[in-house]
Amino acid sequence: MYKHPLLDREKMTPKEALDILLEGNGRFINEVESEKDFKSLIHLTKNKQHPFASVLSCSDSRAPVELLFDQALGDVFSVRLAGNIASDKGIGSLEFGSKYLGAKLIVVMGHTSCGAVKAACDDFKDGHIGEIVNMIKPAIRHEKTVEDAALRCSKNDDFVQKVCELNVQYQIDSILRCSDILEDMTQAKQVGIIGAVYDISNGKVRFMEKSAVGF
Repeated sequence: MYKHPLLDREKMTPKEALDILLEGNGRFINEVESEKDFKSLIHLTKNKQHPFASVLSCSDSRAPVELLFDQALGDVFSVRLAGNIASDKGIGSLEFGSKYLGAKLIVVMGHTSCGAVKAACDDFKDGHIGEIVNMIKPAIRHEKTVEDAALRCSKNDDFVQKVCELNVQYQIDSILRCSDILEDMTQAKQVGIIGAVYDISNGKVRFMEKSAVGF
């Protein structure tokens, strides 16, 4: 597993977990990937796992969590759903990752030019995709700066980006509203939750400091 200097995962704080992800994204951007012994990691993790962080992110193929944070096997409990939506099953996965696997940090991460967010902006409906869109729509309602209805669509990149960030915050709020387990753990500062947006054009993850809870 990830060998960060002398940090015991049981004693790790949410802030320390966040710092590891920040450092990893820095390596990813600068193409200085840390050395990983996957054969040893497979052996170490075959009977148990102890991820230090959980990430609720989008399913987008351009945003693979372990790669962009330069992490290895057993490091990140990854929950991926289009639009990084906090569905009941997604929240249940995050509860499991924190309460029973020991993850100290939950990151809700959106990304630029998100197809699910664009679909919501255009009120797209087709099959079960509409279920995803409906879970993003509150973020659209919360966006008040763009008043012209003609500009409140996927063709307006600025509007899409604003909805993306609002959606990250809305999903965090949904997690805390719907999960007594995670609300209690954040209040006890056993787990931290923070939002982030990944820029698919340059590889950088920007954390939303104002969204942080439990630090």
